[in-house]
Amino acid sequence: MRRIMVTGGAGFIGANFVRMVLSQHPDCVVVNLDKLTYAGNLENLRGFEENPNHLFIKGDICNGPLIEKLIDEYKIEAIVNFAAESHVDRSIDEPKVFIETNVTGTLTLLEAARNRKLERFVQISTDEVYGSLGAEGRFTEQTPLSPSSPYSASKAAADHLVQAFGHTWGLSWNITRCSNNYGPYQFPEKLIPLMINNALNDKELPVYGDGLYIRDWLYVYDHCTAAWKVLTEGEPGEVYNIGQSNEKTNLQVVELILNRLAKPASLIRHISDRPGHDRRYAIDAGKIITELDWRPSVSFEEGINKTIDWYLENQNWLANVVSGRYQQYYARMYAIP
Repeated sequence: MRRIMVTGGAGFIGANFVRMVLSQHPDCVVVNLDKLTYAGNLENLRGFEENPNHLFIKGDICNGPLIEKLIDEYKIEAIVNFAAESHVDRSIDEPKVFIETNVTGTLTLLEAARNRKLERFVQISTDEVYGSLGAEGRFTEQTPLSPSSPYSASKAAADHLVQAFGHTWGLSWNITRCSNNYGPYQFPEKLIPLMINNALNDKELPVYGDGLYIRDWLYVYDHCTAAWKVLTEGEPGEVYNIGQSNEKTNLQVVELILNRLAKPASLIRHISDRPGHDRRYAIDAGKIITELDWRPSVSFEEGINKTIDWYLENQNWLANVVSGRYQQYYARMYAIP
């Protein structure tokens, strides 16, 4: 693919994907469409603003005429849809917003892709659509969808729409479902940047429940290389799980961050659990490893150190995003007076 539209390309994973593509595939033109909500940030694209192969457009994926205009004007061959409301806590607080963006927005993109007969539509989904695991086993591409939160329900609905457009109209599609991402440019509502930011400022670190919820961690760069593999080499009509078998409890991750920053464990504060909290996620990435010869390149130990270093070196970025509306949201979610 040489002319692609990336939606949500100023957000955490989308911006990392755009940066990776423009750095490693100089013959690829990227039209980057982002609404610039609270988590979308043009600072995430610093250094690539003037790249002749990168065009940023501020716009909403629910705007069908705009999507079709951009496809026509820039001769787009494929869409990679990163655009999404993505934080479970916010979906519990405001589920309607998640339906509008994650379901209606995906439907709008799919209609444009169908009408313009695009070569490929890649939907960036999440392992959360599978629900919660017990102590054993891993999610495979055959695991039934069983979403537990408004966020994961909206992503599961979008996945079903993608498959329906393929079955009904012959749209060429792929779906990727990744484990928890971490790395540079992640908005500090998610666990790792939230804890780094609070620790740097000697603030309490709010940990839900007993802190023993298990997540499977994937460095964002590795997710980006996997998404590119799927876009360029994936078999049409296939789902690919993306993960690295890095299972850690939330408490383990928090303690690691505190140790690295030489901060005391007394900063940890256990707070009331959130509703419907999934206990464990774990991804079986055997399919993408075997069929597309993709492998993660960054271990968790290396990745978490790189991530902490990035936030230490980019505290101005943190200061810019942790302001105003974020502070109000933080106080409401974690009951901070």
